[in-house]
Amino acid sequence: MQARLLAHLRDDGPLSRVQLADRMNVSRTTIAAEVNRLGELGLAHEVGPAASRGGRRSTMVDLAPGIRFVGISIGATGMSVGVTDGRLAVLATRTRECDIRQGPEAVLATALELARETLEECGVERPMGAGVGVPGPVDFHRGVSVSPPIMPGWDGYPVRDAVSRGLGCPVVLDNDVNVLAIGEQHAGVARAARDFLYVKIGTGIGCGIVVDGELYRGVDGCAGDIGHIRVQDFGPTCACGNTGCLEAFSGGAALARDATEAARAGRSPVLAELLAEKGELTAADIGIAVSRGDAQAVQLIRDSGHRVGQVLASLVSFFNPGLIVIGGRVTGLGHALLAEIRGVTYRRSLPLATGNLPIVLSELGDEGGVIGAARLISSSVYAPLGSGAS
Repeated sequence: MQARLLAHLRDDGPLSRVQLADRMNVSRTTIAAEVNRLGELGLAHEVGPAASRGGRRSTMVDLAPGIRFVGISIGATGMSVGVTDGRLAVLATRTRECDIRQGPEAVLATALELARETLEECGVERPMGAGVGVPGPVDFHRGVSVSPPIMPGWDGYPVRDAVSRGLGCPVVLDNDVNVLAIGEQHAGVARAARDFLYVKIGTGIGCGIVVDGELYRGVDGCAGDIGHIRVQDFGPTCACGNTGCLEAFSGGAALARDATEAARAGRSPVLAELLAEKGELTAADIGIAVSRGDAQAVQLIRDSGHRVGQVLASLVSFFNPGLIVIGGRVTGLGHALLAEIRGVTYRRSLPLATGNLPIVLSELGDEGGVIGAARLISSSVYAPLGSGAS
């Protein structure tokens, strides 16, 4: 009961007692009693009379103003850390480049440093909880990374417990793409979608799956690991050890590899110039080359988008989602990549499945992971108070 009430206030509030009673299908007396209990816990409070609808005015209820959550979204090459209020509005954020291959101690030390800086900026001594996303498979219930292909040294590392000790609060850990999907559901283009896919294209490629409004993790927590679907029998060796994986062709690291090869082979004058200037190329440099009219860079984007579209077409036929959201740093390549993904997905899927299927870019940027991680911990913090938290 209390968990459901807090979730309503988080997602829709402030609300009147009457509105809460209607939404939860309980009496106003019950709502009043629950609000009083939550007030004693420092989680909710009354904020004055509601607008008159004739007769006696109801009382407005809102989350306590002092609730603060930390969201930590760690990617392969960078991280975003932020503090939110109880409704998950982002109050302050920090971003920093990082290399996930440095190992858990170094990366988490940086994340904790950013979290403490952000908490200090917001005047918060101790948050109510923190959510963490990392770019690899996790055991959600144990709070540890499990055999992550692009995260050497992280296998079995107790990420959740390490962050909990560092911040002195409860912590939940999930895969970064699940965290991003939850953020998109709460504050992004997927707010109105009950069944959607969030596809992250970064150094790795993954997919967050939301079914009837709930995140689907699979039996062992590795649902949506589409980066390791084979798209070609023979091809580059993937970080997972197999060959021909989608990620080995279309992930950020793969695009950087192919861009470097094109530059050194003389097929792309612009990429060659960028390589000479910078010493190494990233996927973002392909976008720069495209903006300068480089034909080889355009082809690299088309090839990447084509393979992603192949996989998405299969997912559409299998899952029939109402929306696909594309996010991750590689989406900085923009609408050229999106257009190719859309074209292949629509051509290769049944018309019935794609007739009303938007495929769109995420608009949340770095805040998406922060919001998703904060929502994850908010549900965990509220849930022990009762059943039915959303």
